[in-house]
Amino acid sequence: MPAHRVDGGLCFVSNVVRVVEKLETQFVGMFLVPSLHLARRTLQCRRVFSPTYRSVSILMPPKRKRTAVVDGMAEVAASVVVTDSTAQEEPATPRKSGRAKKKVSYTEAPIAVDDAVDPGNESPLTDLDVESVEEPKSPTKKRRKRKPSEPVVYDIPPVEAKTTTFKGRLGYACLNTILRATKPDAIFCSRTCRKDTIHKNGLDFAKDLGKQNARDLCKLIQWNEENNIKFLRISSEMFPFASHKELGYSLEYAAEELKAAGDLAKKYGHRLTTHPGQFTQLASPKDAVVEASVRELDYHCQMMRYMGLDQDSVIIIHMGGVYGDKESTLARFKENYTTRLTDEMKARLVLENDEICYNPDDLLPICEELEIPIVFDYHHNWIYPSVLPVSELIPRINAIWHRKGIKPKQHLSSPRPGAETVMEKRAHADRCPELPAELPDDMDLMIEAKDKEQAVFHLYRIYELFEVKKELLRPEKPPKPFVRAGDAKDAGEDEIGDGEEGEGEGGSPTKKRKTRRTKKVKDEDEHEGITGEAMGVDGEKNTVDTDASVSNTAVKSKSPRKPRTSKARTPRAPKTKKGEPALELLNQEEYVMPVDGANVEAVEEDEHPEVVSAIEEENQQKGKKKSKATRKEEA
Repeated sequence: MPAHRVDGGLCFVSNVVRVVEKLETQFVGMFLVPSLHLARRTLQCRRVFSPTYRSVSILMPPKRKRTAVVDGMAEVAASVVVTDSTAQEEPATPRKSGRAKKKVSYTEAPIAVDDAVDPGNESPLTDLDVESVEEPKSPTKKRRKRKPSEPVVYDIPPVEAKTTTFKGRLGYACLNTILRATKPDAIFCSRTCRKDTIHKNGLDFAKDLGKQNARDLCKLIQWNEENNIKFLRISSEMFPFASHKELGYSLEYAAEELKAAGDLAKKYGHRLTTHPGQFTQLASPKDAVVEASVRELDYHCQMMRYMGLDQDSVIIIHMGGVYGDKESTLARFKENYTTRLTDEMKARLVLENDEICYNPDDLLPICEELEIPIVFDYHHNWIYPSVLPVSELIPRINAIWHRKGIKPKQHLSSPRPGAETVMEKRAHADRCPELPAELPDDMDLMIEAKDKEQAVFHLYRIYELFEVKKELLRPEKPPKPFVRAGDAKDAGEDEIGDGEEGEGEGGSPTKKRKTRRTKKVKDEDEHEGITGEAMGVDGEKNTVDTDASVSNTAVKSKSPRKPRTSKARTPRAPKTKKGEPALELLNQEEYVMPVDGANVEAVEEDEHPEVVSAIEEENQQKGKKKSKATRKEEA
């Protein structure tokens, strides 16, 4: 559509009537209008002109002159200027406007035909198209193409090669450190939460966590298969609160996810086992604790049942506490085992020797009587050794496994470097330096180490059992030093130095912090030996040697001061709601991951209230006994 500049305005030309072929002269009608809105109104008045006009040009003056246009635009006919079409006027140079104009299309509305107009001239008119300068496209920012991220390969030092005849399977417990660090969606099987979170969001919240854990178990098994690891301990926290007295639920809702994991394990020939925590105590004198333990075993049996696992998938527990009398406790365990457990539980239950209360010598008689296999733990036997040598113990233990048709398994861990007291020796190191000399060739060995699959890879490299991918190797972290009572002052001074550096002039606040820190370390050192008593160990009994004599309670170290270690911390002992110490974690390989940011100990207390209440009651009784003894000494 042609456009002409007239008096500084743009003329938009539109045909208003059909071409009359007989007319020799052509005219152009020009309408002076101040806006596009009135231009449209002007076109509606086209019928008042003679049919000899072929086209109409709408003249819109510049913006600065629009206000000068006469207000009476309703009488448009008075502003019509007729010109001969033969007089061709040179188009003026169009003025560039910095304003971007939108493209608008107008469609005329039907108009009532006047009787005076010749009906022969009526014809559909073309639409008025208002064309403008196209909007300039905003420059799009070019996004940099990210290079595909390549796996980080660490500089791993070589290992000292050793030889072995071992041909069995090595496994790790519960958590894969590489998959746990996967972003954005970490892969692990121990998502849980607090009881309050379930009350707020409903039980389905906990059930959904269980399904997600089960789905991630399939990914864990697949990763293990790709890296020659065919032995895995399943997390006991797969289904949060499934064995709880009030919130407990059946695992039937997750049968599909569990079956998928079980089928994958059977397809690759992997062995899956479980290890319930220290709260499972069949020999407890508290009936509520025994009842909760039975529910816990039933929950683990459900997992294995829905996965379709065979008899090699066992459930490992500890005997528990001594409760003042070891013989009575063993008799109580025997009664509960024979009367309260189902055949399915008995078929999967095995016992492990611990480092405080029951060594292999204590367990072997009752296990041979009840046909309960024993998981021999090398680290525990080093702390609390048996009288019989390992070379005699292992054949007798393996005989029980073979009689029940189950493949034997053992546990291996190492103490943290620098451990001196019994409680320090219980802590597991990040990796194991070597395989035990007494290890049978065809044995499933669970590596209980903090570095999980990296600890397995470490042994693979030392003994050249399997080739390990370099991109999967991670460097070993330096061992954390122990903070003892004798080093409390040094630890406090380190913190004071940090505080002064941050605060500038902080004499008084830092001194108070030093006092609190020293008291805290002292209290924690005094509490180090409480696990045995809290589990029922009599402090005066069960005194056994490790090198010469290993006390059941913590031995305070009076060694000379060590070099200062900045920001060293001792692990906090679990606290009950009333501030009393709860059970210390015996199963150090169970990494619980509360999704609601809760404290791990708080979640365990929510899940196992029976044991926590029993501990609180026991602590109160011990407090009364101590107060009476103190009064006697004063008298």
